[in-house]
Amino acid sequence: MSATILASITGLSKAFTAQPLFTNISLGFSEGERMGLIGPNGSGKSTLLKIIAGIEDPDQGEVHQRKNVRIVYLPQEERFDPALTVEKILLAALPEDVPGADRFQRVQKMASQLEFADIAATAGTLSGGWRKRLALACALVQEPDLLLLDEPTNHLDLEGILWLEKLLSGVTFAFVLVSHDRVFLENVTNRIVELNRVYPEGYLRVEGNYSTFLDKREASFTAQEVREQVLSNKVRREIEWLRRGPKARTTKAQARIDGAGQLQSELADVKARNALKQSVGISFDATGRKTKRLLEGRGLGLALGGRKLFSDLDLLLSPGSRLGIMGHNGAGKSSLMHVLQGTLQPDEGTLRRADDLKVVFFDQKREQLNPEDTLRQALAPTGDTVVFQDRALHVVTWAKRFLFRPDQIGLPVSMLSGGERARVLIARLMRTPADVLLLDEPTNDIDIPTLEVLEEGLRDFPGAIVLITHDRYLLDTLCDRLLALDGSGEAQYYADHAQWLAARNPDRKTDGKSAAKSAKPKPRKNKLSYGEQRELEAMEEMIFKAEEDELRVRKGLEDPEIASNAEKLTTLAAQLRQAEEEVARLYRRWDELETKRQEYEHAST
Repeated sequence: MSATILASITGLSKAFTAQPLFTNISLGFSEGERMGLIGPNGSGKSTLLKIIAGIEDPDQGEVHQRKNVRIVYLPQEERFDPALTVEKILLAALPEDVPGADRFQRVQKMASQLEFADIAATAGTLSGGWRKRLALACALVQEPDLLLLDEPTNHLDLEGILWLEKLLSGVTFAFVLVSHDRVFLENVTNRIVELNRVYPEGYLRVEGNYSTFLDKREASFTAQEVREQVLSNKVRREIEWLRRGPKARTTKAQARIDGAGQLQSELADVKARNALKQSVGISFDATGRKTKRLLEGRGLGLALGGRKLFSDLDLLLSPGSRLGIMGHNGAGKSSLMHVLQGTLQPDEGTLRRADDLKVVFFDQKREQLNPEDTLRQALAPTGDTVVFQDRALHVVTWAKRFLFRPDQIGLPVSMLSGGERARVLIARLMRTPADVLLLDEPTNDIDIPTLEVLEEGLRDFPGAIVLITHDRYLLDTLCDRLLALDGSGEAQYYADHAQWLAARNPDRKTDGKSAAKSAKPKPRKNKLSYGEQRELEAMEEMIFKAEEDELRVRKGLEDPEIASNAEKLTTLAAQLRQAEEEVARLYRRWDELETKRQEYEHAST
């Protein structure tokens, strides 16, 4: 039995000025809907939610809603009168049809469910995370059938995100949410829709969570690239035929001439879509310093406003170090960053820097940007030329690298979106040679495509990185250590996010004792098992065979006879992707086993 459709959109199109956001989108939203709506900045995600909610009108198309369905919209930014209490704000959010006798009871129940300790507290006294929670309470108290959430994890610390995940995992109503948090999408959604003109229909809809979407997106891109190659071959053959001067007086010849024109048009469309897959080019400039100890802290301690943030903290940054800092809002993460930068002195301990250490700092508040400057001035303060890695580039070329259009060059920074301002800051950071990158929430307002490229740029940076972010995916894939601050003076190191999660739950058996407070990780003393030893001995031969398989498939793709067979090309492209993944997996496994063997031998000597 199919689920009941709560609402649907058909043929929806919307444009601002001459730039279309999306065109001819049709979707249905059913009971049990857990949709994640993603896409590059400027693709129209927020606008689409507003159209579904009835706040904005589309240029074309229709929104249909089942009778008596309540659709509630939760915007990115919450705006409350700072003088109003939590209770009054929730009462005002209630639908008018709720009887007077039930209103206070419903507000009390919602405040309790969302863990508000004092409903007499005013909005002005709430932190950013609690204001976000209050906005969510205002939406939930209306008892929606379909809830539309625009960036609900904004301003939430990691604890708040985990709380929201748990809440959304247990709700009975349907929801559509916009988010750039990939782990959040993985954990709470059952369908992903990406708005992106790179797809033939302008969007890609995939049933399943975010990891399923990634597989389907890659298959879509591969098929589209194969389609471009097949069309190119067909167009080339048709152009050669046309050059031989076919007689157009026959119906058959004229039809072929018309078909050649249609092929060229289709090829142009596919090429244009494939070209849209360009991404921001992010690579950070490094000094090339080989010093082993870039920055070393011993017994660091800091208190602000009479509250101890951290104490007895040891820290060592070397080239290649990747340290992630975790903690709730106000725990002292940014203060520690300022201590490392040198703009804030610790109350206790010593901090030693290598001679002439180059430190680059990314400020989460974007205070380094002058809102009155134009984009041109922000990207190239001294003229129309930017020097990057000893190469001179025109400012327009540099701007295009960060996906800015030439017509945006004259815009003031104040008119740029949050994501665009973040890209400007990253562009400026890239031009400054650094030994240490201090990145305070660099992922705020950045879309998923830019996040993926930022990760690559950070992985390739040879210096040390200290990172504050609520993006669990970035923490796990980039950082080799995590430092958790509890805001009460305690600081502990963890190997990864999973170990930190296990340590938070006292009912689970965990290796929490190994999360030492010292910055010096203790060597693992686990000996290779018999099976692992045999696996290590056979690894070289396994890698050799896997690389031979990859080479065989790659040569198959280069076969001219296969190049004109779309079905075989698609199959071989998928086989090549699998072969490349297998080679990469074997190399990772070889590194794991070899590292484990060396650490055991080192610990035993």
